[in-house]
Formats: sequence, structure tokens, C-alpha cells
Amino acid sequence: MHRLLCPEDWTPHLLQELERSFPGTAHTMIRPGRVETAVPCRPDDPLPPLVFARQMLPAPHFFEFPSIRLGAERLAGLLAEVLPEGHPWQLHVESDYGSGRAGQHRCQLIREALDERLTRTRRHLLRHRRKEAAPFTPEDSLVQVLLDAPDQGWVSVALAPLPYVQRCVISPFPLGEIEPASDKTAPSRAFAKLIEAECRLGRKIAAGETCVDLGACPGSWTYVAVKRGATVIAVDRSPLRADLWCEPRVTFHSGDAFSFIPDRRVDWLLCDVIAAPERSMKLLLDWAVERRMRHFVVTIKFRGDAAYPQLDFLKQRLLPVCTDFFLSRLNANKNEACAFGTLR
Repeated sequence: MHRLLCPEDWTPHLLQELERSFPGTAHTMIRPGRVETAVPCRPDDPLPPLVFARQMLPAPHFFEFPSIRLGAERLAGLLAEVLPEGHPWQLHVESDYGSGRAGQHRCQLIREALDERLTRTRRHLLRHRRKEAAPFTPEDSLVQVLLDAPDQGWVSVALAPLPYVQRCVISPFPLGEIEPASDKTAPSRAFAKLIEAECRLGRKIAAGETCVDLGACPGSWTYVAVKRGATVIAVDRSPLRADLWCEPRVTFHSGDAFSFIPDRRVDWLLCDVIAAPERSMKLLLDWAVERRMRHFVVTIKFRGDAAYPQLDFLKQRLLPVCTDFFLSRLNANKNEACAFGTLR
């Protein structure tokens, strides 16, 4: 059994998504925000994205921390037994109990005690541990420790290449969380959605690349692309913010986002347009089928929750044509989902 983490109020939607995607498979709510599932999580068969899950702990097992020192010693011994020699690995130690900073402080003490233990007895493991969260490579393993009380919790060890193969459900970010970016000079807070999608995809818009920004006004996603050194065709019926209007790397096209077609393939399709979810999904599928872009970040906006199951169709159609495909409710999203990825 595996454990899925999500915000508490998403739990019913996650359970419904699992039941639609994996009929006949057992799924149980442990408590709001925590779901146990028997979906097959293997290193040779990628799972589809789970929109309403932030993180997966594959096959976690119960682990006791009678003290910080003893817990760190036991954990170091386990890692020495199972981690591949000379391969990179990431470590998440997180709290899942109480409120405030007490649990976070204990997690920090466990990390420090584990580092001390590895320094003395397993220095080779410490040398290969990644210090920062980063998108998985096929060589990466992931160790997750989730405390549900000060003296106990769950440990999940996902050995390479499992985290990479299942990267659309297993996140390199602890608990699957990314703090929304802040930039007071951006035209609106919507820019944070694009920044987060880039982080989760592991690919940023680069200097010299070409972007189409559909529904660009007031220009937050164009703003990000320009800061990266890209050129942008911004499409909207309303104008961009004045400074972007004058930006030489921006070409403004006044018109309907849904009827615009570029005259050649672009590097990025960016779309944060306000529209019914079926329209935004059709737009993305049309662009993907016609191969008008290499990478994409597209927001799907909802009113209420009745249309959430429509996202299943997007998964079915896009998974076969993408090398990377994510479909997720970002930390920076409201009642939205974000589709982002790279075409084959």
C-alpha cells in the first residue's frame, strides 16, 4: 500500500479521481488529507498524474523514534542497507502532527542527528545526498520520513529509478509543496503559477526561446518570459501593461486567444486565459496534435467542482504524446488545475 498526501478539503476529489482511474483498486482515507491506496507503483509502468495529490510515499513502513539519537541511528542503518552505492538520493523529513513549529523543530533535529551519524559511519552516503530539492534523474532515490507523533512515523524508500519513472506523482519537493513566488513588480500574482510550473517541470523558459502567451493581459506570464530573455507573441483583446507594451521582445496580437495560430512552431505555449474548462482543454489538445509548440503551461479554470472529471480525458489524450506531462492543482492555483509538460 502507498500513501498519498493532499490538502484536507481535496480528499473527496482525490478519492473520486482514484476510483475513476483505478476501478476495483482499494483506496482508503486514513484521515482528511491522507489516503492509502493499492495502485500499482512500479519502476517500469508510469502512473498517470493525480490532479488532487501533492505527494506519494511508496510502500511506507512504520518506524519508531524512541529518541532523536536512536531514531537517527536506526535510520542510518536502514539507508546503508538499501541505498544503491554511489547513487544520488534525496531526503525529506517532515512533520505530520500538531500545529506550530514543534514538529518542524523535531524534524530538523532528526536531520542533524542523521547527518552526524552518517558523517561518522556512512560518509559515502552523505557525499551523494542532494542538498536541495531538484527534479529526479533516473539515478535518484528518495527517502521520505513523515512523523505522525514525536516518537513515531512512517519511512518510505523509493529506490532509483522509481522516483524518476513516477515523477508526476512522486515529488522532489517535501510534501509536494512549493511556496508561491513573490514579486511586487509583476503585473499580477498570476506570474507565480508559471514559476511553480517551471519548478515542477524542471525546465525554465530560456533566453532566445519563443513563446506564445494566450490571454496575456495584463502580462504576468509575458513578464516572466521576457525576464528569462525569451521573445513573446502576446495575444489578447485587452492591452498589456505599459512597460510590456513597449518591450522590444514582445509582439502584441490583438484578437481571440482561441483562434490564434502561430506561423511556425514555438518553444512554449503559455495560456492562463479565463474560459470554460472544456475550451481550454480543447485548445491545448489542438496545439499538441498539430505540434505547434515544444513545451506548454496551460491553466484549466473551474466554477465549482462538477467539471473536475473532464480532466481524465486530458490525461488520456496527452500522456501518449508527451515525454513529460503533469496535471496538478498548484500551490499557486485557486479553483484551477495546471497542465504542463513537453511533447515527444
